[in-house]
Amino acid sequence: MLRDFLPVARPSVTEAEIQEVCDALRSGWITSGPRVLAFEKAFAEHVGARHAVAVTSATSGFHILFRALEIGPGGEVVTPSLTWPSAVNMIELAGARPVFADVDRSTFQLDPESVERVLSPRTRAVVPVHFAGQPSDLDALRSLCLDRGLVLVEDAAHAVGTEHRGSRIGSGGNPAVFSFHAIKNLTTGEGGMITTNDDALRDRLLSLRFHGVTQDAWKRHAGGRPGGYDLLEPGFKHNLTDIQAAIGIVQLRRQEEIRARREALAQLYDRLLSEVPELERPRGVAYPHRHAWHLYQVLVDRDRTGLSRDELRDELRRRNVGTGLHFLAVHELEYYRKRYPIPAGSLAATEHIARRTMSLPLFPDLREEDVRAVVGELQEILRGRR
Repeated sequence: MLRDFLPVARPSVTEAEIQEVCDALRSGWITSGPRVLAFEKAFAEHVGARHAVAVTSATSGFHILFRALEIGPGGEVVTPSLTWPSAVNMIELAGARPVFADVDRSTFQLDPESVERVLSPRTRAVVPVHFAGQPSDLDALRSLCLDRGLVLVEDAAHAVGTEHRGSRIGSGGNPAVFSFHAIKNLTTGEGGMITTNDDALRDRLLSLRFHGVTQDAWKRHAGGRPGGYDLLEPGFKHNLTDIQAAIGIVQLRRQEEIRARREALAQLYDRLLSEVPELERPRGVAYPHRHAWHLYQVLVDRDRTGLSRDELRDELRRRNVGTGLHFLAVHELEYYRKRYPIPAGSLAATEHIARRTMSLPLFPDLREEDVRAVVGELQEILRGRR
């Protein structure tokens, strides 16, 4: 049993982030201003996109992106059910219908063949999730969308640092939405970013992000004199603050260090868990890629372990090891189960994974001895069940 509780995730914050926040506070400008602009510019350069639009969360990013793309009543959006409800909720709240496609059982990534089977004349967009830090099969999905005139929107909430065939996620011709939640590979506490190469889309997102007006406070006052503004359409209040952007600016500089550390810890898990045959692990995708290692997951099958996933999580918790649940299937959650009922087994791989998945502790400040302790606790629990 571990002496102190080990969480499944913890943000990595150094004195550099703290100093940048202090500088922002002392500057006298703490809402959206010069640091947000600097963060957007640096993030766009980092991923290789023309534009980046900072928002309060990935959820708010999907909110204004679907509005800007005019996805709404009468339309359908295909997306996986093996995900957090955020993007699905935004599809639903836009007035469109979420249509769930299955994932690959071995990699947890959206299955292009399943996507093709559920496309209809009402389909407007496809939203793959770069699950756990691996990239979806973008070649196949882009081909599907291009052939049918559909929009591809990448859910990149797990994908800061992920690469697909040598290109960073967010650099493609289609929009991508990133999350900077506290447990993500790059954090601003809460926050998100939309990347796009489309100038007109960028302009509309900027307007929708801040009430629908033509100029936010920084643009009106940065020149040293007050300026006017106009209202183009009703918008929202989804702008990131300079305090949050200050954290993000430093986190972005540290990304190679953070990703390398996560990869080293994941490789240690791989070596140690090769001696624990009861637990199944997702495989790497077959196409060239770079894994960001947002999550490290195992599958818990009662027939192999003698315990259900939830029983094993409870036992680990008693031993001071935190675990995560990424994710329950959205189509099995009460609201979507009732609103869009589908036959059991229609998403067989999704349901298989959702009932067995468990995330182990993984964060940059995790020590090698912590990883060894987690695997040791797993071995001890499972040894007693053999």
